[in-house]
Amino acid sequence: MSRVRVAIVQGEILPTWEDALERTQALAERAAADGAQCIVFPETWIPGYPAWFDVCRDIGLWDHAPTKALHARYAAASVDVRGASGAALASMARTLGVTLVIGVSEQVASGAGRGTLYNSLLTYGPDGALLNHHRKLMPTHTERLVWGTGDADGVRAVNTPAGRVGGLICWEHWMPLARQVLHESGEDLHVAAWPGAHERNQVASRQYAFEGRCFVLVAASVMRGSALPPGFEVDPSRVPSPGAWIVRGGSAIIGPDGQYVVEPVYDAATILHAELDLARIREESMALDVTGHYARPDCFTLGVHRRGRLPQD
Repeated sequence: MSRVRVAIVQGEILPTWEDALERTQALAERAAADGAQCIVFPETWIPGYPAWFDVCRDIGLWDHAPTKALHARYAAASVDVRGASGAALASMARTLGVTLVIGVSEQVASGAGRGTLYNSLLTYGPDGALLNHHRKLMPTHTERLVWGTGDADGVRAVNTPAGRVGGLICWEHWMPLARQVLHESGEDLHVAAWPGAHERNQVASRQYAFEGRCFVLVAASVMRGSALPPGFEVDPSRVPSPGAWIVRGGSAIIGPDGQYVVEPVYDAATILHAELDLARIREESMALDVTGHYARPDCFTLGVHRRGRLPQD
């Protein structure tokens, strides 16, 4: 398949986490109705990114009853990949016949690690099979109050009807070895999952597209101050009013040359669509080295790459 139609859902994080699956279903149906073969949701879309750690003053107090109650509620709304919520996501992909990539807060409900939460990126095929299960390698800053340290099992690209799909979460785009492993695995589509994609995150995403010679689907959320949980003192310099955007989105689609196919969208809930020609990856995948040989970036290893001599004039 040379051409694939993709959609990125930039949804608004709401305080009603309990209906997250129903909202996800409705938004995915809208994207599929417009012809999307691959539908992408942002980092921890279910139940929503815990932005309160960035804007509330007393959230990190030791043995703080409101924080403990909030954590319990957030954990209960997180996805049990092996349970009913995971089955609902699989059914969603299967019913719509799409490749579904979605960021979730994952709860381990039983067995080893019971009670742990992970920041995870799940990839389902159109038959409902869980093709990839990536847990963020290292939670960033205050995220460590929520999520455990992940593993490298999901740092890979997988075959889907929409092409080879891989993804990284937020700060992982500044981890050279994680990027290298995915480049080696040969991505056509790379999901760059962020809470919000501000300028530095856009730079990282564009660099990734150019370095890996792949399309990058930048997936981000939007959230207003009114969605913050009650019972915490907000920093007025960061939340000037309940209607103010505290997570501003920035979802975008970037081509393998590092240029935008769809420009970033801020301060709005929307669904971005594009038809991508995967043949462009090959058009952009030849690079000259100083020896007069050509080297495809997707063939690079750590310090070694396979070479072929250029035709002589």
